[in-house]
Amino acid sequence: MNRGLLSSYDWRRPVVRRTARTVHAVLLVLLFLVGLGPVLWLAKSAITPTQDTLRDPLALWPHGVDLSTIATAWTRVQIDRYFLNTVLLAAGSWLVQLVVATTAGFVLSVLRPRYRHAVSGVVLATMFVPSIVLLVPMYLTMVHLSLINTFWAVWLPSGASAFNVLIVQRFFANLPREVFEAARVDGAGAGRLFWSLVLPMSKPIIGVVSVFAVIASWKDFLWPMLVLPDPSVQPLSVRLPALQPFVELDVFLAALAIATVIPVALFLVFQRLFLRNDALSGAVKG
Repeated sequence: MNRGLLSSYDWRRPVVRRTARTVHAVLLVLLFLVGLGPVLWLAKSAITPTQDTLRDPLALWPHGVDLSTIATAWTRVQIDRYFLNTVLLAAGSWLVQLVVATTAGFVLSVLRPRYRHAVSGVVLATMFVPSIVLLVPMYLTMVHLSLINTFWAVWLPSGASAFNVLIVQRFFANLPREVFEAARVDGAGAGRLFWSLVLPMSKPIIGVVSVFAVIASWKDFLWPMLVLPDPSVQPLSVRLPALQPFVELDVFLAALAIATVIPVALFLVFQRLFLRNDALSGAVKG
């Protein structure tokens, strides 16, 4: 039986039904404005001349559309170079996080060594340590390893994601163990179990972790700014704020719009993974 603030008797009353539907419509409009409003405004302003944006920010192209701002942002501001840097950083961080999360989850949930509870507790405890506390030790480590101004300085620390390890571990723990036992009887080793059985059955959680990893890397600012001081290897999140004082407003907004393409595209492609109940159900049951 569905329960809510209003009973079935209340819903049969015309006044209550109209009021509830009006409130629902207002809330949906507010959610649309808060969630999609800034993105739509950025897309509109990216092809709007600077004077029109400053004079009336909410007007829809009072003096026409200017598509040249996108080409200018791509060439003169060298967005193509920083865009490529961002893609490479996101791809490397995604790969490192996926390898660490899936292998750790496989060992803790499928192989189940004796020390698995202690390791899980330590991994969980790291989530209570503020990330800002680790900045100085990690930076000194990167300096000691001579990784400053290399993508490895961003890729390697990204693998230490306790959240990814824990949700993958919970998902793997709910996979049917009968399949693993049958594979062991047939002589399959740990590598064969991981590659041929666990990974094919884990596409939903791999997709979710992939989206989290790419978006987190795409919007990261502080750590890349510290370990990538050379502008030639900086991503968009670091380079765009530095370029803001030297470019026109419309070109800067066009560059920001280009920077949002990948996160928006990822959400549109993988939105079913977030809307389906089975994507994270295995990670939160227990």
